[in-house]
Amino acid sequence: MASPFPGASYECLGTDSPNGPVVISVPHGGRDYPPALLEALRVPLSAIMGLEDRLIDLIGHAARNDEPMIVQTRPRAWIDLNRDEAERDPLIDLGARASGRGSSKVRSGLGLVPRRIGGHGDIWARRFTDAEMVARIASDHRPYHATLSACLAAVRARFGVAVLLDLHSMPPLGAADSYPRVVIGDRHGATAGMRFVRRVDATVRAAGIAVTRNAPYAGGHVVERHGDTRRGIHAIQLELDRSLYLDTALEAPGPGFDATVLLVRRIIAALTAEALGQPLPLAAE
Repeated sequence: MASPFPGASYECLGTDSPNGPVVISVPHGGRDYPPALLEALRVPLSAIMGLEDRLIDLIGHAARNDEPMIVQTRPRAWIDLNRDEAERDPLIDLGARASGRGSSKVRSGLGLVPRRIGGHGDIWARRFTDAEMVARIASDHRPYHATLSACLAAVRARFGVAVLLDLHSMPPLGAADSYPRVVIGDRHGATAGMRFVRRVDATVRAAGIAVTRNAPYAGGHVVERHGDTRRGIHAIQLELDRSLYLDTALEAPGPGFDATVLLVRRIIAALTAEALGQPLPLAAE
Protein backbone atom coordinates (compact mmCIF):
# COMPACT_ATOMS: atom_id res chain seq x y z
CA MET A 1 0.00 0.00 0.00
CA ALA A 2 1.05 3.61 -0.28
CA SER A 3 2.38 5.18 2.88
CA PRO A 4 -0.34 6.79 5.03
CA PHE A 5 2.04 9.73 5.48
CA PRO A 6 2.25 11.96 2.36
CA GLY A 7 5.83 12.31 1.16
CA ALA A 8 7.10 9.64 3.57
CA SER A 9 10.54 8.25 2.76
CA TYR A 10 9.76 4.54 2.83
CA GLU A 11 7.84 1.98 0.86
CA CYS A 12 5.24 -0.47 2.13
CA LEU A 13 4.67 -3.87 0.57
CA GLY A 14 1.87 -6.25 1.47
CA THR A 15 0.69 -4.24 4.45
CA ASP A 16 -2.94 -3.80 3.33
CA SER A 17 -4.04 -7.32 4.26
CA PRO A 18 -1.19 -9.31 5.80
CA ASN A 19 -1.32 -13.03 5.01
CA GLY A 20 1.06 -14.21 7.71
CA PRO A 21 2.47 -13.39 11.14
CA VAL A 22 5.90 -12.14 10.01
CA VAL A 23 6.59 -8.47 9.26
CA ILE A 24 9.91 -7.45 7.69
CA SER A 25 11.59 -4.13 8.42
CA VAL A 26 14.58 -2.76 6.47
CA PRO A 27 15.61 0.53 8.12
CA HIS A 28 19.19 0.87 6.80
CA GLY A 29 18.85 -0.01 3.12
CA GLY A 30 18.06 3.48 1.77
CA ARG A 31 20.09 4.99 -1.07
CA ASP A 32 18.02 8.10 -1.91
CA TYR A 33 20.42 10.90 -0.91
CA PRO A 34 18.60 14.27 -0.62
CA PRO A 35 20.29 17.41 -2.03
CA ALA A 36 20.35 18.94 1.46
CA LEU A 37 22.48 16.04 2.65
CA LEU A 38 24.91 16.26 -0.27
CA GLU A 39 25.35 20.02 0.25
CA ALA A 40 26.29 19.54 3.92
CA LEU A 41 28.97 16.87 3.40
CA ARG A 42 32.65 17.49 4.05
CA VAL A 43 33.61 14.04 2.75
CA PRO A 44 32.88 12.34 -0.59
CA LEU A 45 29.52 10.65 -1.00
CA SER A 46 31.33 7.33 -1.30
CA ALA A 47 32.53 7.74 2.29
CA ILE A 48 29.08 7.90 3.86
CA MET A 49 27.81 5.07 1.70
CA GLY A 50 29.73 2.92 4.18
CA LEU A 51 26.92 3.61 6.65
CA GLU A 52 24.46 1.74 4.44
CA ASP A 53 23.53 -1.87 5.05
CA ARG A 54 24.65 -2.23 1.48
CA LEU A 55 21.88 -3.60 -0.80
CA ILE A 56 20.18 -5.41 2.07
CA ASP A 57 16.86 -4.14 0.70
CA LEU A 58 17.44 -6.29 -2.39
CA ILE A 59 17.73 -9.34 -0.15
CA GLY A 60 14.46 -8.43 1.55
CA HIS A 61 12.63 -7.88 -1.72
CA ALA A 62 13.83 -11.18 -3.16
CA ALA A 63 13.25 -13.22 0.02
CA ARG A 64 9.70 -12.18 0.86
CA ASN A 65 6.67 -13.84 -0.67
CA ASP A 66 3.61 -11.91 0.49
CA GLU A 67 4.85 -10.92 3.94
CA PRO A 68 4.39 -7.27 4.87
CA MET A 69 7.64 -5.34 4.45
CA ILE A 70 8.56 -1.73 5.18
CA VAL A 71 11.75 -0.39 3.60
CA GLN A 72 13.35 2.97 4.30
CA THR A 73 14.44 4.70 1.08
CA ARG A 74 16.49 7.56 2.52
CA PRO A 75 19.97 6.68 3.80
CA ARG A 76 21.06 6.11 7.35
CA ALA A 77 23.31 9.18 7.06
CA TRP A 78 20.17 11.34 6.79
CA ILE A 79 18.54 9.85 9.89
CA ASP A 80 19.02 6.53 11.65
CA LEU A 81 15.72 4.79 12.28
CA ASN A 82 17.48 2.32 14.58
CA ARG A 83 18.16 5.08 17.12
CA ASP A 84 15.73 6.65 19.53
CA GLU A 85 14.72 10.12 18.36
CA ALA A 86 16.18 11.50 21.61
CA GLU A 87 19.70 10.32 20.68
CA ARG A 88 20.65 13.67 19.19
CA ASP A 89 24.33 14.59 19.08
CA PRO A 90 25.14 18.11 20.37
CA LEU A 91 28.37 18.17 18.38
CA ILE A 92 26.40 18.40 15.12
CA ASP A 93 22.88 19.25 16.30
CA LEU A 94 22.17 22.76 17.57
CA GLY A 95 18.91 21.61 19.12
CA ALA A 96 20.36 18.70 21.07
CA ARG A 97 20.66 18.84 24.82
CA ALA A 98 24.30 19.15 25.82
CA SER A 99 23.77 17.98 29.39
CA GLY A 100 25.18 14.61 30.35
CA ARG A 101 27.26 12.33 28.14
CA GLY A 102 24.42 10.83 26.13
CA SER A 103 24.28 7.22 25.04
CA SER A 104 27.38 5.30 24.01
CA LYS A 105 26.20 5.44 20.40
CA VAL A 106 25.95 9.23 20.52
CA ARG A 107 29.37 9.50 22.13
CA SER A 108 30.88 7.34 19.39
CA GLY A 109 29.35 9.54 16.69
CA LEU A 110 26.55 7.15 15.73
CA GLY A 111 23.51 8.92 17.09
CA LEU A 112 20.21 9.78 15.43
CA VAL A 113 22.18 11.48 12.66
CA PRO A 114 25.64 9.91 12.39
CA ARG A 115 28.54 12.30 12.91
CA ARG A 116 31.53 10.11 12.05
CA ILE A 117 32.45 7.12 9.98
CA GLY A 118 35.51 4.97 10.46
CA GLY A 119 38.47 5.95 8.30
CA HIS A 120 36.99 9.32 7.36
CA GLY A 121 36.36 11.09 10.65
CA ASP A 122 33.72 13.80 10.80
CA ILE A 123 31.14 13.67 8.02
CA TRP A 124 29.56 17.12 8.08
CA ALA A 125 30.82 20.57 7.10
CA ARG A 126 28.42 22.30 9.48
CA ARG A 127 26.04 21.73 12.37
CA PHE A 128 22.32 21.30 11.79
CA THR A 129 19.67 23.60 13.22
CA ASP A 130 17.00 22.39 15.59
CA ALA A 131 14.40 23.04 12.88
CA GLU A 132 16.25 20.83 10.41
CA MET A 133 16.48 17.97 12.87
CA VAL A 134 12.88 18.27 14.01
CA ALA A 135 11.79 18.19 10.35
CA ARG A 136 13.70 14.94 9.74
CA ILE A 137 12.21 13.37 12.83
CA ALA A 138 8.70 14.42 11.79
CA SER A 139 8.97 13.44 8.13
CA ASP A 140 11.09 10.29 8.33
CA HIS A 141 11.57 8.79 11.78
CA ARG A 142 8.09 9.03 13.30
CA PRO A 143 6.13 7.96 10.19
CA TYR A 144 8.28 4.85 9.69
CA HIS A 145 7.81 3.72 13.27
CA ALA A 146 4.11 4.60 13.31
CA THR A 147 3.52 2.58 10.15
CA LEU A 148 5.53 -0.37 11.47
CA SER A 149 3.63 -0.26 14.76
CA ALA A 150 0.27 -0.20 12.98
CA CYS A 151 1.27 -3.11 10.75
CA LEU A 152 2.39 -5.22 13.70
CA ALA A 153 -0.84 -4.43 15.54
CA ALA A 154 -2.89 -5.52 12.52
CA VAL A 155 -0.93 -8.76 12.21
CA ARG A 156 -1.28 -9.40 15.94
CA ALA A 157 -5.03 -8.83 15.74
CA ARG A 158 -5.38 -11.26 12.84
CA PHE A 159 -3.09 -14.08 13.93
CA GLY A 160 -2.85 -13.64 17.69
CA VAL A 161 0.92 -13.16 17.35
CA ALA A 162 3.27 -11.01 15.28
CA VAL A 163 6.97 -11.50 14.57
CA LEU A 164 9.14 -8.61 13.41
CA LEU A 165 12.24 -9.54 11.43
CA ASP A 166 14.43 -6.42 11.38
CA LEU A 167 16.83 -7.04 8.52
CA HIS A 168 20.38 -5.63 8.62
CA SER A 169 23.86 -6.40 7.35
CA MET A 170 27.27 -6.01 8.94
CA PRO A 171 30.90 -5.81 7.87
CA PRO A 172 32.70 -9.15 8.18
CA LEU A 173 33.69 -9.78 11.80
CA GLY A 174 36.79 -11.67 10.72
CA ALA A 175 37.79 -14.73 8.75
CA ALA A 176 34.73 -16.69 7.61
CA ASP A 177 36.05 -19.92 9.16
CA SER A 178 36.68 -18.33 12.56
CA TYR A 179 33.89 -15.78 13.15
CA PRO A 180 30.09 -15.83 13.02
CA ARG A 181 28.54 -14.62 9.79
CA VAL A 182 25.05 -14.11 11.20
CA VAL A 183 24.13 -12.39 14.45
CA ILE A 184 20.68 -12.75 16.01
CA GLY A 185 19.72 -9.82 18.26
CA ASP A 186 16.87 -9.91 20.77
CA ARG A 187 18.18 -7.46 23.38
CA HIS A 188 19.35 -10.42 25.47
CA GLY A 189 15.95 -12.06 25.56
CA ALA A 190 13.88 -8.91 26.05
CA THR A 191 12.25 -8.55 22.63
CA ALA A 192 11.46 -12.08 21.45
CA GLY A 193 10.49 -15.42 22.89
CA MET A 194 13.33 -17.91 22.94
CA ARG A 195 11.38 -20.31 20.74
CA PHE A 196 11.62 -17.84 17.85
CA VAL A 197 15.31 -17.21 18.42
CA ARG A 198 15.98 -20.94 18.47
CA ARG A 199 14.13 -21.39 15.18
CA VAL A 200 16.29 -18.75 13.50
CA ASP A 201 19.45 -20.18 15.04
CA ALA A 202 18.58 -23.71 13.87
CA THR A 203 17.78 -22.50 10.35
CA VAL A 204 21.11 -20.70 9.99
CA ARG A 205 23.07 -23.64 11.39
CA ALA A 206 21.28 -26.02 9.02
CA ALA A 207 22.66 -23.91 6.16
CA GLY A 208 26.18 -24.50 7.48
CA ILE A 209 26.70 -20.88 8.53
CA ALA A 210 28.22 -19.85 11.87
CA VAL A 211 25.77 -17.86 13.99
CA THR A 212 25.78 -16.16 17.38
CA ARG A 213 23.37 -14.20 19.54
CA ASN A 214 23.55 -10.61 20.76
CA ALA A 215 27.27 -10.09 20.21
CA PRO A 216 28.43 -7.74 18.90
CA TYR A 217 24.89 -6.64 17.92
CA ALA A 218 22.13 -7.14 20.49
CA GLY A 219 19.48 -5.27 18.54
CA GLY A 220 18.77 -1.56 18.35
CA HIS A 221 15.89 0.84 18.72
CA VAL A 222 13.62 -0.90 16.20
CA VAL A 223 13.36 -4.20 18.09
CA GLU A 224 13.50 -2.51 21.48
CA ARG A 225 10.64 -0.20 20.58
CA HIS A 226 8.38 -2.69 18.83
CA GLY A 227 9.05 -5.97 20.58
CA ASP A 228 6.43 -6.61 23.28
CA THR A 229 6.37 -10.28 24.14
CA ARG A 230 3.65 -9.82 26.77
CA ARG A 231 1.31 -8.68 23.99
CA GLY A 232 2.46 -11.36 21.57
CA ILE A 233 4.73 -9.16 19.45
CA HIS A 234 8.21 -10.62 19.05
CA ALA A 235 11.08 -8.70 17.43
CA ILE A 236 14.40 -10.07 16.17
CA GLN A 237 17.26 -8.16 14.58
CA LEU A 238 19.07 -10.21 11.96
CA GLU A 239 22.59 -9.15 10.95
CA LEU A 240 24.05 -10.79 7.84
CA ASP A 241 27.73 -10.65 6.97
CA ARG A 242 27.89 -8.61 3.75
CA SER A 243 30.38 -11.02 2.25
CA LEU A 244 27.59 -13.61 2.21
CA TYR A 245 25.77 -11.80 -0.59
CA LEU A 246 28.08 -9.09 -2.00
CA ASP A 247 31.18 -9.23 -4.18
CA THR A 248 34.72 -9.01 -2.81
CA ALA A 249 34.54 -5.19 -2.82
CA LEU A 250 31.31 -5.41 -0.75
CA GLU A 251 29.57 -3.15 -3.23
CA ALA A 252 27.53 -5.21 -5.73
CA PRO A 253 25.63 -8.50 -5.56
CA GLY A 254 28.09 -11.39 -5.46
CA PRO A 255 28.01 -15.14 -6.08
CA GLY A 256 26.36 -15.79 -2.71
CA PHE A 257 23.37 -13.51 -3.31
CA ASP A 258 20.88 -16.24 -4.26
CA ALA A 259 21.94 -18.49 -1.39
CA THR A 260 21.48 -15.62 1.07
CA VAL A 261 18.02 -14.89 -0.33
CA LEU A 262 17.15 -18.56 0.20
CA LEU A 263 18.49 -18.43 3.77
CA VAL A 264 16.34 -15.41 4.63
CA ARG A 265 13.33 -17.03 2.96
CA ARG A 266 13.85 -20.10 5.12
CA ILE A 267 14.16 -17.94 8.24
CA ILE A 268 10.86 -16.25 7.39
CA ALA A 269 9.25 -19.66 6.87
CA ALA A 270 10.65 -20.93 10.17
CA LEU A 271 9.35 -17.91 12.08
CA THR A 272 5.96 -18.31 10.42
CA ALA A 273 5.82 -21.98 11.35
CA GLU A 274 6.77 -21.24 14.95
CA ALA A 275 4.19 -18.48 15.26
CA LEU A 276 1.43 -20.70 13.86
CA GLY A 277 2.46 -23.76 15.86
CA GLN A 278 3.65 -25.77 12.88
CA PRO A 279 6.59 -28.19 12.73
CA LEU A 280 9.92 -26.95 11.41
CA PRO A 281 9.75 -27.00 7.59
CA LEU A 282 12.34 -29.11 5.78
CA ALA A 283 12.71 -26.48 3.07
CA ALA A 284 11.21 -23.17 2.10
CA GLU A 285 11.65 -22.59 -1.59
